[in-house]
Amino acid sequence: MLIRTTLSLILGITLCFSNSTFANEQLLAKADTKAEQTASQIQVHVSSVSDTSIIKASDNAAKKVDNEVDPTTLPADIVAPITNIASKQVRVSTAPSKPKNMVIMIGDGMGPAYTTAYRYFKDNPETEEIEQTVFDRLLVGMASTYPASVSGYVTDSAASATALATGFKTYNGAISVDVEKRPLKSIMEMAKERGLSTGLAVTSQVNHATPAAFFAHNEHRRNYVEIAEAYLDSDADVILGGGQKYFSDSLLKQFTNKGYQHITEFSELENIYQPKVLGLFAEVQLPWVIDDNQGYKLSTLTKKSLQLLSQNEQGFVLIVEGSLIDWAGHSNDIATAMGEMDEFANAIEVVEQFVRESQDTLMVVTADHNTGGLSIGANGEYAWKPEILHNINASPNKIAEQLIGTDDWQASFNKFVGFEASEQELSTLDTARMQGQKQLTKSIMTIIDLRTNTGWTSVGHTASDVQVFAAGPGSRLFSGHQDNTEIATKMMSLLPQTSN
Repeated sequence: MLIRTTLSLILGITLCFSNSTFANEQLLAKADTKAEQTASQIQVHVSSVSDTSIIKASDNAAKKVDNEVDPTTLPADIVAPITNIASKQVRVSTAPSKPKNMVIMIGDGMGPAYTTAYRYFKDNPETEEIEQTVFDRLLVGMASTYPASVSGYVTDSAASATALATGFKTYNGAISVDVEKRPLKSIMEMAKERGLSTGLAVTSQVNHATPAAFFAHNEHRRNYVEIAEAYLDSDADVILGGGQKYFSDSLLKQFTNKGYQHITEFSELENIYQPKVLGLFAEVQLPWVIDDNQGYKLSTLTKKSLQLLSQNEQGFVLIVEGSLIDWAGHSNDIATAMGEMDEFANAIEVVEQFVRESQDTLMVVTADHNTGGLSIGANGEYAWKPEILHNINASPNKIAEQLIGTDDWQASFNKFVGFEASEQELSTLDTARMQGQKQLTKSIMTIIDLRTNTGWTSVGHTASDVQVFAAGPGSRLFSGHQDNTEIATKMMSLLPQTSN
């Protein structure tokens, strides 16, 4: 009897274990099938990306809007993060699954150290908490930036912008042409084919490498006049930034004959109510934010662009670039860089508010590459002192210009930087002052770096990955790690299909 009971018990345990294993295998097989379906669903082929939908399931789900969902009724094999279940009821978003409008914002040269430094730069020292910035709030992923193999691992702005505009790698210096110098179709050209409006708002010259890759094709980024002329054929609805020196009177006349309103004063923006507009507000770059008493230029350009482009019921695609973050990085100028970061953050918040209100606009923010190898802390010292930057009220270049032209330069320097220079610092500045404005500017930046304990590894670009930020319908597509070409192909896939 005892033997029979023991055998029965062993048999029962064996059967239970087998059933459990079989059930687990079924569940794993089911999960693998779903993973494969999801992977195939979001696959994007560059050759036909403009006509490929990668959110079909989302389109179906969007039809069931404003419904209350009880998490307890969800299928057992769907697991939600604990932090996402705040209560029993979860509201499904009423936003559409595909955007009507898209805004891509590029912080030129804005590697991850820049957004981290900006967080500490904006921190309120009177609170225990380090406050979040817009970058912390919108972070969704990372992106690699390397160019075509012929140019190695470190990209320039032209190659990276081409990747972001067309979905293809190319050589450094190329403006939306491939390694054989053949034109590559950009997202702006695709948008125009589908009846959407297009525009750009930048703080560099409008025909600089990054915006150029979205609106022109050229074998080299330095062909500024040719690129400016190509803008005439781009049919862009809004062109706002600097670059007056590259637009001849003859070219400007061709723009006005084509229906463009040409303006050169920032105040004239208030009287622009309809596209098309060509606004060139500086010979080359717009003023450094730290030197600009009026301020908020990129935010203003962004807001005006949204107002004008949104008049098209079909939708629009806009590129906004904080161009001068990169220029400050090339100079290893932390004070000027934080000023440019602050205004780029303001412009992001302008678009973020538009996204909230419209509910049909996708915003994707990234950098084209990292510049300068910024280090938050240096020299073996565990410290970074951004509070010093808040008292600096002019760019090092402007400070140097003022110091060259005055005898009482020591007092002027202290007033500009907001601290009392040491005898050693004054001696360094005195020597540099005799060597000219350029050397004096470098010495001022070195003093600021030492005071704040800021480090740099290069005056060029580095190959580090950059961050990706997003909000609005379709923003989840940009989560996790991706190549910069994938940012382009994902955005292209969200364009409306052609009528063909």
